[in-house]
Amino acid sequence: MPQGLPRKFRIAFIIQVVLASLAIALAVFLGSAVLKQGLMNTVLEEEATHFWQLYGASGVQPPPNTYNIRGYLVQRGHSNLVLPEQLRTLKPGFHDLDRDGLLVLVDEKPAGRLYLVFLQSQAERLAFYFGILPIISTLLAIYFVSWLTYRASKRLISPVTWLARQVAQWDPRGPDVSNLAADKLPPDVQGEARQLASALHGLAGRVSSHVERERAFTRDASHELRTPLTVIRVATDMAMAEDASPRLMRSLQRIQRAGRDMEAVIDAFLILARESDVEPQSEDFDLAEILLYEAESARSLLTGKPVDLEVTCNAKPRLHAPPRVMHVVVSNLLRNACAYTDRGRIEVTLEQDRFVVRDTGVGMSEGDTARAFEPFYRADPSRPSGTGLGLSIVGKLCARFGWRVELESELGEGTRATVFFA
Repeated sequence: MPQGLPRKFRIAFIIQVVLASLAIALAVFLGSAVLKQGLMNTVLEEEATHFWQLYGASGVQPPPNTYNIRGYLVQRGHSNLVLPEQLRTLKPGFHDLDRDGLLVLVDEKPAGRLYLVFLQSQAERLAFYFGILPIISTLLAIYFVSWLTYRASKRLISPVTWLARQVAQWDPRGPDVSNLAADKLPPDVQGEARQLASALHGLAGRVSSHVERERAFTRDASHELRTPLTVIRVATDMAMAEDASPRLMRSLQRIQRAGRDMEAVIDAFLILARESDVEPQSEDFDLAEILLYEAESARSLLTGKPVDLEVTCNAKPRLHAPPRVMHVVVSNLLRNACAYTDRGRIEVTLEQDRFVVRDTGVGMSEGDTARAFEPFYRADPSRPSGTGLGLSIVGKLCARFGWRVELESELGEGTRATVFFA
């Protein structure tokens, strides 16, 4: 899991070490500067004060001459030729002679001028031993402690990462939970991690059982629902083969048409119940034929209403999909238009990349339009027709086959439904 918890821990510890290193490096720099400037200046001032005290007690007191400090005294009225050449032009005060590697204090008193010279190499050596070396030791200690902390943290989260890897390898259609059995868990999976593994093992088992039940239901429903519809279709075929009155013939035709519609709805539901990677049986079909057929079926819903239903085919596209799915999509859109249009027109227009169902019905508000594809939602519950599932089924079927459905509506003006399929 390169993007998981272990990576975040590594990044956190790396950031911690980097920030600590930058802070210590800054401390080293500042400490070195303070040591070489502030501390050395203080040492030279104290050394000069101490010398003048001794000189006041005894005029033959020689200037300091130690391992770290060189001293020169030029008494008032005497020549400064006794000084090294680089010191002769210096005025009273502190001087940093970087080129010569010298830190110089010129201290003037009535008795003369005292030149105290501190070697930069000595200052750097002292800065190293008393500043840099302790800081480096501290830095190494921080690195070591951070490494130990990272190792300990890695051991603590290793059971969680192991569980995550196991779950990531599951097949949603049939997760393999054998590795999460109590007797197969690694020794370091203890405590809460073991409880989590046990819970996941039980959950995955229930998911597998649920998936198997759903598959069995889909298989059995496909058979059981088709059987009575087949009986109805055969019975109506036999009845229509005999002499019957025109009124009875129309009723038989309506029964046959309703049976075919029910078969299409069953097919649509079974397609939605299948796994998304299981392709349903598809074929090439003429969309114009489906629109004309469903429009003819929908005209029976307009009996007694002053509503005209017209189909205009400006193109004749052919699609590759289950034809019955398109029957369900078109049928639901037309049924909605017929149910909510009391007068005016219903127009179905087919283009090369879409078809449009437009009506002059009651329409919907903006809030109703936003919720129109929710299951069981009805914009006008007072109307007896409809269950609120039609547009929900249309939306799911279109999403399943890569189509796009858009809904535009205005309250009191009508509704326009557009299905894009290209």
